[in-house]
Amino acid sequence: MTRRFAPADLPDAIPVFPLPGALLLPRARLPLNIFEPRYLAMLDDTLKTEHRLIGMVQPMAEAMGDRGGDRPGPPRLQRIGCAGRVTSLSETEDGRYLIALTGVSRFRVEGEIDGFTPYRRVRPLWADFTADLEGPEEDRGFDRTAFLALLKRYFDASQLASDWSSLQDAPVEMLINSLSIMCPFSVEEKQALLETPCLSDRRATLMALLRFAIASSGDESKMQ
Repeated sequence: MTRRFAPADLPDAIPVFPLPGALLLPRARLPLNIFEPRYLAMLDDTLKTEHRLIGMVQPMAEAMGDRGGDRPGPPRLQRIGCAGRVTSLSETEDGRYLIALTGVSRFRVEGEIDGFTPYRRVRPLWADFTADLEGPEEDRGFDRTAFLALLKRYFDASQLASDWSSLQDAPVEMLINSLSIMCPFSVEEKQALLETPCLSDRRATLMALLRFAIASSGDESKMQ
């Protein structure tokens, strides 16, 4: 059983994994393949903590002026990320870690922490997202039949396959969050899904992205 966190359990500092396109949401699971030495060290250090939390944060798209010309440095981070607890781990023969994070709570990045770790750490602000700790959300306006019909058109247009029986029976929050994580949206679109205030807004945003992808495929008949 996954540990339940109270606001007082959330730490004042967490390591972050700035991986473009990798989205984590509360109560959803994100599999990761860890192989870079700095992130292997991050995981080793995280496993020594009681909370075992890692923050997933999208790096910002870098423009020339973002860092002041050609001055080197790490990419800036988006202001909102999601922390997940390491809930499964296996080590491969070649020294990689295959892990899964289970989303706990979103956070705002107050600032980065200078130090001697090879990975980045931030000071998270949790106060705006205490509802993430309260258990599964409901979406009373969810129409599964209409949603799955749109999703099928998207999969057909994108030439993707899925297990439809599992989609038909999945709890609403799991369905919306899992699709938000797995669909190949852009970094900006993933960030928009992360920042939605509630599940119904995330579902509306997801459906808008699906419709846009169908229209962009060039097959207007799939929009009918």
